Amino acid sequence: MGGHWCSSPDSNTSSLVHEGKRLIFCSRDALASVSLLFWVRMQVQNWYLGTMGYAHDEWLGVFYPQGMSPRNYLTRYVEVFNAAELDTTFYGIPRESTVQRWRAVAPPDFVFCPKLPKEISHELRLRNAQALLERFLASLQPLKSQLGAILIQLSPDFSPVERGSLVEFLTQLPKTFAFAVEFRQRGWYQPATAELLARHGVAWACTEYAPVPRQLHCTADFLYIRWIGDHGRFPYRHDHELIDPSENLQWWLAEIAQQPAHTLYGFFNNEYANFSPASCNRFKRLVGLPTAPLEPPQQMSLFDI
Repeated sequence: MGGHWCSSPDSNTSSLVHEGKRLIFCSRDALASVSLLFWVRMQVQNWYLGTMGYAHDEWLGVFYPQGMSPRNYLTRYVEVFNAAELDTTFYGIPRESTVQRWRAVAPPDFVFCPKLPKEISHELRLRNAQALLERFLASLQPLKSQLGAILIQLSPDFSPVERGSLVEFLTQLPKTFAFAVEFRQRGWYQPATAELLARHGVAWACTEYAPVPRQLHCTADFLYIRWIGDHGRFPYRHDHELIDPSENLQWWLAEIAQQPAHTLYGFFNNEYANFSPASCNRFKRLVGLPTAPLEPPQQMSLFDI
């Protein structure tokens, strides 16, 4: 159907005109949203969205069936989301049996984004860590295609004074893995940092997190975004959203639409709006992606308990 959009000068409406007839009316704001959504979906082809960790006992009854064993949380989680950021690897290299179970439980198109162990990022501060890095990467090999980007979360006191350690560490990263670096010190937020990461094909893990600026930088062929929120803002049970973050999420969509990346990894923290599964589904709806119900199944088999 041919036609053109016509805006009314005295109102916030536009209409589709075809053969002299106005066929569709909508607000200019709605038209702008449709246009933004079109460009975002055209730009980003692969959306891997989920939560920061999935082993949250306070989700029992609202996401996991009441009484479900933590061992079986992942079986339920993969029914709703197609990606998970693994916080457990921050505390140590995972056992082979654990990684094998992740692979067995998750469907082939699901991806895990593990955190680099804090022994490397916080204790060794990226120095003299080659052997430990190789052990960690070897432990992830069984995931194969289910391995997404690996998050290198730097300590809040890791400043540009230690730039040399970061430069040397980046040169040690094998090109067969995807990496993203998160900076929690404001001094890194400068063009030179983006240029350094881009030279090594490493993503800048961008965040919505009070201590650092809200910015989106594309330094690799994928984007990595973490919606963290303010620590301690919601000292409650994290079982429902307490605020509507839609306006902030729309800001991110507008920024994403301007980037050349075709893949996006994005994860929500409970402290972003108090219930990360709901926040993730909210973002998926804004993007126009299908969502699965968050409410847990009413019945469980004896194997789930």
